[in-house]
Amino acid sequence: MTVLLLDSEHAAFLRALAGIIGDKYVRTGADAEPYEQDWRARYRGVAVAVALPGATEEVAAVVRLCGEYRIAIVPQAGNTGLTGGAIVPDGVAGLIVNVSRLNTVHRVDLLNNAMTVGAGCILADMRALADRHDRQFPVLLGSVGSCEIGGLLSTNAGGTGVLRYGNMREQVLGLEVVLPDGRIWNGLKALRKDNTGYDLKQLFIGAEGTLGIVTAAVLKLYPKLSVSATAMVALEGVDQAIALLRELQRVTGARVEQFELMSRGQLQIVLRHGMTGGSPMADDAPWYVLLELADSSPDWDVTDAIETALGAAMENGVIIDAVIASDQAKAERIWNLRHTISESNKREGFTVSNDTSVPISALPEFLDRVTQRLQRLPKAQVAHCGHVGDGNVHVIVIFPYDIGDASVREAAAHEANTIVHQESVACGGSISAEHGIGRMHIDRLPLYVSEVEMDLMRRIKLAIDPQRIMNPDKVLRLG
Repeated sequence: MTVLLLDSEHAAFLRALAGIIGDKYVRTGADAEPYEQDWRARYRGVAVAVALPGATEEVAAVVRLCGEYRIAIVPQAGNTGLTGGAIVPDGVAGLIVNVSRLNTVHRVDLLNNAMTVGAGCILADMRALADRHDRQFPVLLGSVGSCEIGGLLSTNAGGTGVLRYGNMREQVLGLEVVLPDGRIWNGLKALRKDNTGYDLKQLFIGAEGTLGIVTAAVLKLYPKLSVSATAMVALEGVDQAIALLRELQRVTGARVEQFELMSRGQLQIVLRHGMTGGSPMADDAPWYVLLELADSSPDWDVTDAIETALGAAMENGVIIDAVIASDQAKAERIWNLRHTISESNKREGFTVSNDTSVPISALPEFLDRVTQRLQRLPKAQVAHCGHVGDGNVHVIVIFPYDIGDASVREAAAHEANTIVHQESVACGGSISAEHGIGRMHIDRLPLYVSEVEMDLMRRIKLAIDPQRIMNPDKVLRLG
């Protein structure tokens, strides 16, 4: 367990830390504040310092130093998380180890369709790198310009590409990890088949930094898309959205690249805060879907495919209306509606964004039940957006900022979260689909998973991190 430091110990620790990574890469006081708070300003925790190591060996040395001083380690990448997983807990002497300087591209292997990159590489840069090599890296989410590979791996992030490509877990061939005792596990294999014992990398993907610090990864690349078409459609209900997805998959095969649901209320919030160039459709339909069909073959007539499919859907009463983007600029305008949701909601009010998932067949029932209950909460505004194809539609509750002080806001958030989690589990779902447990849901996890699962997770944690030094009070409480 970690302990609070005496002033003399603190000074000695900072001197030793500077000796490892250099004084300019140790942040304290006001210089540390931007790292000590999550981007939504919901979680804040004072750190002993912020360390920005520039190499895996430096990360390992820093971890060993923390072990000597019994200082907790809070791994941090782009700090774009939504559950407080990269913030120091209250009452803990913790060092934030930010991996942003580990931003080297080590190798691009085009014959193997793989790239080996540092944990501090920004997602947008990795997508651009793949594009320059006539490939694509398909992970895409709203924080694309600031989120980093280490954080995406540690939370097993999803995004709009999960329908076709899967979560981050499916994009990884190998990892490099600094363990809680300071050893470096070099698992940077670029193999697609490897049955030599346990698949250790899977332990660290989605572990939210509680088992070690991811410092590098081998990621898959895919053929670059040659043709694509984007559309926005209006629908009466979620049932119709699912029916449209299934029909598109039937007639186009695996060419549905993205398929995102948005409620009318969510669209109106985005438009109200001027985060986009406006909507190509009126905001009077109950539901909207933003979709993209794409393929790597230039011979596929994507325009004919999308026009034919949406025309048939309209004739059959599945959709109310549709707008097909005529060029890339109009396509980007449509997708901006989706990718500016988080920032728009933050401007609207105190946002409680849930991350549950249910079987796709249960989505209509789940959204109907959860919306009815949430709308009874005082001053609550309910909105929905998310990924129909994997059952992960985000239930968002927004309260006015003037609803009360921090304790009142947290009480409102707790009530909203409880409703969403209850209804999700009642529909056979999960309380966390892609954002993780972090600090936000740590006390809820035991309520919604079995004691056998909790016991196995505790055993894994204590086996790898017996000192309980790595990102304490996240995911699991050990007592």
